[in-house]
Amino acid sequence: MLHGFPEYGGAWGDLATLLADQYHCIAPDQRGYGQSYAPPEVEAYKMTQLVGDMAALVEQIGGPVSVIGHDWGAGVAYALAIKRPDLVDRLVILNGVHPGPFQRALANGGTQAAASQYIHFLRREDAEERLSADGHAKLLSLFAENMDMSWMTPDRRAEYVAEWSRPGRLTGMLNWYRATSLVVPEPGVGADILPLPVDPFRVTMPHLLIWGLGDTALLPESNEGLERYCDKLTRVEIEDADHWIVHQRPAQVAQIIRGWLSGKV
Repeated sequence: MLHGFPEYGGAWGDLATLLADQYHCIAPDQRGYGQSYAPPEVEAYKMTQLVGDMAALVEQIGGPVSVIGHDWGAGVAYALAIKRPDLVDRLVILNGVHPGPFQRALANGGTQAAASQYIHFLRREDAEERLSADGHAKLLSLFAENMDMSWMTPDRRAEYVAEWSRPGRLTGMLNWYRATSLVVPEPGVGADILPLPVDPFRVTMPHLLIWGLGDTALLPESNEGLERYCDKLTRVEIEDADHWIVHQRPAQVAQIIRGWLSGKV
């Protein structure tokens, strides 16, 4: 179970609890997050490094395994499935994007480009200072912008702030954005970017995409055409959920995943 920004392995607690009667659930803190390795250099957060971490973990477990990814964790999950298909038997993505459709959506300079402008802020040299000020108020507001945050109890908020406050972690988290070659053009401008070729970025194993339709960070256009990159894709959409679907609808998500893994979805 691979978390995204600005979460950590504990983000999967509710879902893992619902699946643990049948499945062995592993939710690591990824590089730069929580109690994991957090080197300060931007270059340490290239996708090859992030995927290498998870490949090493799966090899130690004795994979292949089923991989679930959300947000940035989805990016790592897709890359792991593409580069090391021998380690991934099934792939589940919750409101996360494949690089092919996502970069195409951004290059158009339309609504997804507008929704992704926050990436420029996260790449700023002073982003750590701005996000951590006043008890991480700005980071908490980014978390909640136009989203249903009723799941964020005071205790859970304290847990997140504690993880963000570990030495070097905020820099590690932001370095994911600084290290990526993803191009985010200005809205209405677009970018002249060639589409990613299909075969080198193909997902060969069975793939389930669960999508909260209320997501305002990743829009439906960010996964349009995903079928071109996948041998066997199943889509499930949930209307009353957004980017934080794993927190808002853990029981429903668990039911969908359990049914799909058993061949019933």
